[in-house]
Amino acid sequence: MNFNKLFNFLRKLQKNNSKEWMDANRKEYFEVRDFYIAWLQTMNDTLATIDADYFDTPGKKAINRINNNLLYHPNKPTYKDHFGAGLDQRSKQGDFYIELGVHGSFIGGGYWHPSSKLLKSIREAIDYDGDVLQEILQKKSFKKMFGGLIESESLKTAPKGFSTDHKHIDLLRRKSFAVGCSFSEADVCNANFNEKVIAVYQELLPFRRYLNNAVSV
Repeated sequence: MNFNKLFNFLRKLQKNNSKEWMDANRKEYFEVRDFYIAWLQTMNDTLATIDADYFDTPGKKAINRINNNLLYHPNKPTYKDHFGAGLDQRSKQGDFYIELGVHGSFIGGGYWHPSSKLLKSIREAIDYDGDVLQEILQKKSFKKMFGGLIESESLKTAPKGFSTDHKHIDLLRRKSFAVGCSFSEADVCNANFNEKVIAVYQELLPFRRYLNNAVSV
């Protein structure tokens, strides 16, 4: 089993996105899923050796369900077009996210639309030592790998309790704090993909630690 078979399965699933087709192809699905879980386990064990603060996240715990949540999104297809997972997962938010899909693959981390409580904590951290976060974001290697924070919805004015002329007002207005980089199918299937995953993880560490420390206060 390899990533080529994973992508081939996803392509077939998207052309036949129904429970009936999935039921008839469960054996192949389980083979692909088990391969992905085993790969996640390998990455979990590897990352634990390079980061003393890594939170052990076995492959079976890391992988996300392939079913879309039709209760809240009834217009979505039955199944996703990707396999997603979160490593270094103390919580569902703030983990090291890996998504491998037919329309592109993505690796990143941070907080995407966090709860109001978590967002408040992040803003308080920025108010206290936002220069630290800015230094992380402006680091040459960080900008080269991620570009910058993923564009997302922001407040039009300052959040409650903060001045509009705050030195970090652009950060304080944000409702999400996440970064990531994209990979092609060829990138994922390349023999050096694991090395690329490790490189992304290491570059993300200061950013993720800043945010995780902020919400833990």
